Amino acid sequence: MPQIIIYTTPVCQFCNGAKEFLTDQGFKFREYDVYNDPAKVDEMIKKSGQMGVPVIDIDGEIVVGFNKSRLEEILKEKKTA
Repeated sequence: MPQIIIYTTPVCQFCNGAKEFLTDQGFKFREYDVYNDPAKVDEMIKKSGQMGVPVIDIDGEIVVGFNKSRLEEILKEKKTA
């Protein structure tokens, strides 16, 4: 099972969509609320170069935004690896 981290904010509809997608696909993830955690904001920016959310880290592969097709591609690779 890949290690998945998702950086979110409480009111982000794309964050909610990404979390719902991952849950529906049977993946567990660790969520960080960057609205309330400045250290995680810095971590997210260092990983992605972006301030927008969601930022999803799947075993070190970074996806910015809720890009369902890219997530499916990465997760499929992880399932077969």
